[in-house]
Amino acid sequence: MNSPPVQYMQKSRAYYAAQGYEKPYRWANFETVPFAPLVKPLSQATVTLITTAMPVQDNRQGPKQVCSGSMHNPPQQLFNDDLFWDKDATHTDDLDSYFPIHHLQALTQSSRIGRLASQFHCAPTDYSQRRTLEADAPEILRRCREDKVDVALLVPL
Repeated sequence: MNSPPVQYMQKSRAYYAAQGYEKPYRWANFETVPFAPLVKPLSQATVTLITTAMPVQDNRQGPKQVCSGSMHNPPQQLFNDDLFWDKDATHTDDLDSYFPIHHLQALTQSSRIGRLASQFHCAPTDYSQRRTLEADAPEILRRCREDKVDVALLVPL
């Protein structure tokens, strides 16, 4: 039996209204896109992952912060229970379904990808465009440049 498609925009607006936000959520809109073409073959590129899931922590307090983890020794799971998706239609029990680290490792071993960066990065989802643009994105960019990343695979959950 096929389920009807998830009406993501409507569900998101209803979610924000239920949280008590006075104004409806405004979807991000950028006049310029901060992406650049790849200047070398993927087989020579350094690749990282950026996800909206976070490391599993037992004592989470305060707002989420940008964090990073090892691409060569990845976690067995990431925390995502606080994120919004249709939990009736899917699950996140399989890490590679939303964080394809093992697929990237295999692509590196087969030389389709040059190498993996030393770290992946977790982008907080506090739904503040200003915080994302002014703090979180520049911090992730700094970390990617530190690792000499050529390609960042963005994997939102």
